[in-house]
Amino acid sequence: MSPLPITAPLPVTASLPVTAPLPMTASLARMATIGLTELIDRAALQTRVDRKYVVPLDVLPHLLDQLTPYARVLDIDGERSFRYESVYFDTPWLASYHCAAYRRRRRFKVRTRTYLDSAQCWLEVKISGARGSITKHRLPYDPGDRGTVHPGRDFVDEALVREAVCPPAGSILDPVLITTYRRATLLLPATASRVTIDTGLAWQDGNRSLHLPDLAVVETKTSSAASPADRMLWQRGLRPARISKYATGLAALRPDLPDSPWRRTLRRHFHTTPSVGTAPTSTTHRPVQEASCV
Repeated sequence: MSPLPITAPLPVTASLPVTAPLPMTASLARMATIGLTELIDRAALQTRVDRKYVVPLDVLPHLLDQLTPYARVLDIDGERSFRYESVYFDTPWLASYHCAAYRRRRRFKVRTRTYLDSAQCWLEVKISGARGSITKHRLPYDPGDRGTVHPGRDFVDEALVREAVCPPAGSILDPVLITTYRRATLLLPATASRVTIDTGLAWQDGNRSLHLPDLAVVETKTSSAASPADRMLWQRGLRPARISKYATGLAALRPDLPDSPWRRTLRRHFHTTPSVGTAPTSTTHRPVQEASCV
């Protein structure tokens, strides 16, 4: 497996595009704000139910205008959207990916998440359990180590064992996929639920890369019951979609992998055409690509 190029100095990953300005900047500007500490105190939700929606970019301003009376937007030093980079790790035989592809009841995901605007980084282990619940374990991490799990391997192993989800003992965990995007985060105080809105989505797997310039992923994070944001999305005819930044992105870039859980999402939203450039073509005949939401 070719190593991923995670050597660019922070705060920018040079091999992936810098995300464009949000199309809903004006809507976010009209919202009441909340600071990071208060957001964490009021809606940490480390164990939660997530619902994800694939939303055309031009729908977002209307959705945010509806949410304005009910929501507060995360504001840090006057900014209301922030650049993220995630590096996903897996075994050489992609145990994490295949557990998701074959819908194993208990699954795991290991990644580093870097907040590019502040150069803060975390090592995270996410465990998917019964009835869609998700538990996240986080460890502060050196951004310079974001391309390896070695300094935090004991933490990863302890989390996997504690949750009774683990690959074979001593399994290698290599960097497999890099994602970047821009995120705005909302708190809905009445239900202590959160909404994240990700735009400028991009993936990189070695020499293969994929961009979704016209697509947003909206995710609601609740204790169990649907939030007002869920109901507003349903009223617009939008229903939760099977999409995972790691698994769906890797399936799009590697068509030889099993993709049953995300096939409908891939066919409906990941319409790809080669972009103009000099990026080498992969063995799957997918060079650098642009994708749009239909």
